[in-house]
Order: sequence, then C-alpha cells, then structure tokens
Amino acid sequence: MCGIAGFTHFSGNMGDKDTLKKMGDSIYHRGPDAGGEHINEHVGLAHRRLAIIDLSDAGIQPMTSHDGKYVIVFNGEIYNFQAIRDELSAAGYPFKTHTDTEVILALYATEGEKMLSKLNGMFAFALWDTTSEKLMIARDRMGKKPLYYLQTETQFAFASEIKALLTLPNVPRDIRLDAVYDFFAYQYIPDPKSIFTHIHKLPPAHYMTIDASGVNIQQYWDVSFKNTSDESEVVLTQKLRDLATHCTKQRMVSDVPLGAFLSGGVDSSGVVAMMATNSKTPVTTCSIGFDEKKFNETEFAKEVANQYQTDHHEFTVHQNVADNLEKIVAYFDEPFADPSLVPTFFVSELARQQVTVAIAGDGGDEVFAGYEKYTKDATENRLRNKFPKFIRKYVFPKFADLLSNSNATVFRKGKSLLTSLSQEPAMGFYTTNSQIDDRQWQKLAQQDIKEKLGDYHPSKITIDAYEKSDGPDHLAKILYTDMKTYLPGGILVKVDRMSMANSLEVRAPLLDKDVVEFSATVPSEMKFKNGEKKHILKEAFKPMLPDDILYRKKMGFSVPLASWFRHEIKELAQRYLIEQAQGLKGIFNHDQVVTLWKEHQNGNADHSALLWSMLMFEMWWVKYAHA
Repeated sequence: MCGIAGFTHFSGNMGDKDTLKKMGDSIYHRGPDAGGEHINEHVGLAHRRLAIIDLSDAGIQPMTSHDGKYVIVFNGEIYNFQAIRDELSAAGYPFKTHTDTEVILALYATEGEKMLSKLNGMFAFALWDTTSEKLMIARDRMGKKPLYYLQTETQFAFASEIKALLTLPNVPRDIRLDAVYDFFAYQYIPDPKSIFTHIHKLPPAHYMTIDASGVNIQQYWDVSFKNTSDESEVVLTQKLRDLATHCTKQRMVSDVPLGAFLSGGVDSSGVVAMMATNSKTPVTTCSIGFDEKKFNETEFAKEVANQYQTDHHEFTVHQNVADNLEKIVAYFDEPFADPSLVPTFFVSELARQQVTVAIAGDGGDEVFAGYEKYTKDATENRLRNKFPKFIRKYVFPKFADLLSNSNATVFRKGKSLLTSLSQEPAMGFYTTNSQIDDRQWQKLAQQDIKEKLGDYHPSKITIDAYEKSDGPDHLAKILYTDMKTYLPGGILVKVDRMSMANSLEVRAPLLDKDVVEFSATVPSEMKFKNGEKKHILKEAFKPMLPDDILYRKKMGFSVPLASWFRHEIKELAQRYLIEQAQGLKGIFNHDQVVTLWKEHQNGNADHSALLWSMLMFEMWWVKYAHA
C-alpha cells in the first residue's frame, strides 16, 4: 500500500524533481518507508512506499523494467501475482525482485493494456511506456484505491489524494456546485466529480492513456447480474464458503504483521473466523466501542474473539472526538460526511499499533444485501405496487406536503415514505436514502446557488447507475447501484483515508472480483430471503459463528451524533457553523442554519445528520478551499 503522484509535460511544463518530491511528501502518511521520483522530458512520477511484500530495497519505486522500456508507480496489492509471475517466469521473463509491482511491468510488456483483465487485487498505478511515449493510469474494479487527476488546457497531473495536486503551482480551486449539491444529498462526492472543477476521479474499473494527442479514458470491467444461477441454495452456499475462504487466505500473504478489524457484525466476524481457521498463530483483532450502549458492539466482538482465541484489542471513543476531529477530517481533501469516519480512524490507529495490514469485512452489505435500507426499500416497493399509479402520482404528494410542516420524527418519516411511494422505484430509492430532501434544500440554499444549478438534481447519479444495470429484478439493480456509487464513493473512501492516515493497509476479501462476480449470479431471493438480509452469506458462515452473531439486529458502524452535537463536539461545531462560518454562508442561508442548530440543541428535533454534513463542509472549506 502506497501513495503515487505525477504529471505529464504534454500540455505544458509542470515542474521538476523538487515538484515531484513535494507531491510525494504531501502524502507521506501513505508510505513512510521510502520515497522516490523519476522524471524525463515527458513525465514525472513520484512514489511513497509502505513496504508489505519484499521488504528489500529491490521493491523501491518508481520501478523500471529490466530492459528500461517501462517505469511504474503502484499503490495496492495484486493477490494473484505469484501465479502470474510463475507463468511469465516459465515463459522466460527475467524477474529481478519478488514484488507484485514487477509482475505488473512484466504483464504489460507481454499484453499491454489488455493485462488489466488478469490482475486480481486493489490497485491504482501509473505506467510510463518509453516505446510509445504514453502514460497509462489504471484503477481497480471496485475502487478500493483512489486516483485523482488534474486536467486543464495547460496542466495534467495525477495523485492518490487531492492534497498532492494542490502542491502544484497555479492549480485552480474553483468549486463545482453540482458536486456541493451531491455532497449534501449523499454525504460524499460521486465519481468522476471532485469538489474542484478541474480535478476529477478516475472511476473504478477504468484506465486512461495520456500522450501528445490527448487523454483517453476506457472502462475495462463491469459486474453483470443477468446470468442468474439455477443451482440449489445448498450448492451455492458451499461455493460461497469455499470462495470466501480462498480469498481470505490470499489476503493473509504478507511480509509484515497482519491482523483484522472485528466489529462483532456478520462480515468482520466471518472474516476473522476464516482467518483463524487458516492461521497457525492467534489472529490479532481490533475493536472500537462507545460509551452509549446502543452504539457499542464490543461485547459481540469479544464473543467472537473468545471463540477463536484471538489476540484482542479494544478502544473506547468518548472524549477523544473534539480533540481529534480537525486532524481526522483534514485527511479527506474534499467534503466527506459519513460519521463512521471517526471510529474508522480510531480502529485504524489502534490496529497500526499492532500490525501493518488489517483484513476487514467491507463489501458484505453491498454485495449480499445487508443494509437496513434494503428492507425499507422492499417494504416501499410492496406498498408501491398496491396503489394505482394515479393515486401515487397525484394524491400522495399532497399528503406528503401536509406532513412537511412538522419536525416530529414520525411526520418526517411519513412524508419521506409518501414521497418515495409517489415515485418510480429508482427515484424512490434515492428519496428514501438522500441526506437532504428537496424541501430542505430549497429552504436552505442561497438563491444564486439554486439559479446556477438550474435543473440539476443529485438523483441523476442514482438513476443513471440503476438504469445501467442489467439485473433481472429491482434488488439486483439497487445492489448494482450501490456498488457503483455508495461503495466506491463512501465506504471505500472512508476506509482508505482513515487507514492510510495511520499508514495501515486494509484488505477486503468480500470485495474480491471473484466473490462479486459470483454474488451477481446468486438469485436475489437467496440474498434477501423473507425479510432476512444477507441470507446466503449468513448460511455460508453458519458453521463458523453462533446464531446470536449471525441473526442479531444490525447496528452498523454508527456513532451517537445527536448526543455529540449537544455535548462532546458542541463547542467545536458552534464555532464552525454559527460563530465563524465562512464557506457554508456561500451555500446556505445562515439564519436557516442557526434555526436548525437551535432546534437540535433544545431537543425539538434531531438535525444531527444534516448538521454533521454542514460541519464537514465548513471544516473542509477552512482547510482547503480558500488557501
């Protein structure tokens, strides 16, 4: 796991070796073990190394192929590198190292850009081809590793994090308003956008080539749901168990200490069980707890730790939030508001004290339908189908308007339900899960912001992904939608930034391409069965875990936000949102923000989710936007 950065000189001179070093130094936390630069008349490449495989100096990057034709900077892990290496070695390729980095160089030498189909792992890399004078940049299928690029008429640069791009001279910091709207709707900014107009994300499963003729972007993979298996549940369950175990074992290859995140939920508990079954020594496990019992899962984590006799470590988040929040948020370079970023930072910090690599259960919910929102969506769809379209379209919105004047939770939920039922399934899915509804936005947003946005609406992100899916049913389509939006834009960004802030590598076996492709063939009714979420994954883990772990109510990696705003972070939030607000005033009517704050403080309403998004935006703005 590392950090990469660089630029091309095709559009204009971007700098020298010192420029590259500044870019690399800005993401030092991603790779504190070594750094290096490569520059020629066409490109500059920078690398920060977190040594995991082949700890010798032979693994230092930028790495040049044995014949000098290709140079690479690489962030990630290739889990099938040894098999590819054996194949290429047998064909006569003269390997100099035992790294997966050199395997990418060797595979490119034999297959060019087509080699991406053979790589199984998490990665973002940039490879300079001296023969064709072309730079190739690629990102893994699910979007586990980040890749941003700056593009103007006279500039092209790339990096693992935006902060490296901002070290370059004369980088425009114009804010993209549709991305601001997206942020308040989703709590993250969906690719290919970033908060800055001229900085973009390379989408997952895409690669780009840059040469004197310009920039070209191609998609090289997608997950298909159209080939539904007709095998029995028993057969598919066994296949899933075998596949998940294999993918977990693959991720246990490391030349440095390795452990696991253990929340006590189904996914992380299953991963720890598979690790323990395939480990000769006790697995190191790390858990985070909270003072408030309804958010605290440590008792369940302890149960699994005891069952598998792990070397278990715990940390309780209480008064640490306000003291650390500004530091934590600064790692996100653009607005990001998933509140679980806080415990993710602390569990990464705790894990890094013990290990350099942690295996996690990320992906289980998106791939196997584990979120409560899928239950809610199934209920809404059943109701939607019970009413004539005329009633839904013309009567429900009127009732929803009647309920919109109250802050009472029951009325707000009723308004959301009626609004969702009045819409088509994709739009209903967006409405139910959006973090800001249209009425709130219209009330909060400054008039000039609304005018500049015109008819843009963030639901376009959800609907476009939904309509692109080839799934045979609604659940398949919303799982595809979350894999293309929420997973890479929210979950994986959070895990990458918070783990790399602590120089920790995190691996996710349930997001292996083979697991994802297999899951897409599993019938929807085996994932969400009679109201039971993640049914087939639970069946796969059943021989390994007790029922009180498999079938207890899902808590999620949530935090006591409402309480935080009234206690732990009240002073900090009041300073940013009320007393010294700057960037937020350019987007929202300040009087309305003050009203939300007062209503939350006096207990008349729970506005904690929206206030948190505002706080994250303001903290980002102070750190990055006006520098």
